[in-house]
Amino acid sequence: MKIHEYQARKLFSKYGIPVPEGEVCRSVDEVKKKISDEDKLRVVKAQVHVGGRGKAGGVKLAKTKAEAIEKAEEILGMNIKGLTVEKVLIAEAVDIEKEFYVGLINDRNTKSVVLMASAEGGVEIEEVAKVSPEKIIKMPIDPTMGLMDWQARKIALQLFSEPSQVRQAAAILVKLYQLYVDTDCSLAEINPLVLTPDKKVMALDGKMNFDDNALFRQHKILDMREVNEDEAKEIEATAKGLSYIKLDGNIGCMVNGAGLAMATMDMIKLYGGDPANFLDIGGSSNPQKVVDAMNILLSDKNVEAVMINIFGGITRCDDVARGLVTALDEIKTEIPIVIRLSGTNAKEGLEIIKDYGLPTVSTMSEAAKKAIELSKR
Repeated sequence: MKIHEYQARKLFSKYGIPVPEGEVCRSVDEVKKKISDEDKLRVVKAQVHVGGRGKAGGVKLAKTKAEAIEKAEEILGMNIKGLTVEKVLIAEAVDIEKEFYVGLINDRNTKSVVLMASAEGGVEIEEVAKVSPEKIIKMPIDPTMGLMDWQARKIALQLFSEPSQVRQAAAILVKLYQLYVDTDCSLAEINPLVLTPDKKVMALDGKMNFDDNALFRQHKILDMREVNEDEAKEIEATAKGLSYIKLDGNIGCMVNGAGLAMATMDMIKLYGGDPANFLDIGGSSNPQKVVDAMNILLSDKNVEAVMINIFGGITRCDDVARGLVTALDEIKTEIPIVIRLSGTNAKEGLEIIKDYGLPTVSTMSEAAKKAIELSKR
């Protein structure tokens, strides 16, 4: 689960991490009501679950209230990487002397939370990791001890030289770790963490993701969930026993098993296509799952062809075929579908598919090539 920047800022503030004051607004009228009349530099920021907002024009400076209203009107309704901006954060602009990055993430290799820091702040940390990995400092945190004060100071000393700045940064790191643990985070970032000309250290932007498996005990965090259309589909899929994640391509995928799903997407990419989703119907032989899966998959307007790749073990291919026929009778789609069935009751399943008039193939590579070809028509 993700939250917006303005929500992360509220959590930061609650834990004593200094952040600039700001107001979230969902309309121009709200901007007019919530923003004071005084002339001062403000930043107007789109609130969407995606990076690169600044490059997309979703972050603008305003010197007056009139300018803030104008910039908010420009940003509200904007499309940023497929997401519509429905709210903006209007915050006090801060003079910046230097930008830094700090973040916490679960690391499977060390089986612990890892604290990451870099003097290269204000840019995407993934790009820093790719181009200059040596500029990222990493420290695994013992889960039984937590982040100790001396560890926080050790990291802060690699970012700052002045004792007062080191103390400020170390305190922020300890508070960020406590927030991370208390709320069952899977990711918590401050990017950028800034040093102001008057030598104050503060968080200007925040990103937080939470472990879905822990939401049952994080009611206050769950109340902060604001889902877009794609996230609503993912939640609906989970409720129906499906694993669904939307991607940016145009070839819809329906597969049974996470490993086979990954292999199917790789096969599509290998032959020059782009998968539109990860969709795993699991090991059940319930035909209704296939109906639900097809409804979710075909609701994506970007899907121009569908590749169904089933390897029957526990899953019976004839049940998948019956579910597919039922789904197509209900949906009445004209989107081309390519089907590959192999394993338990594959022969019976293929007979059902052929009787319905759908094309079948015998290998994954054939299925991928055919789906790509049909998507271009």
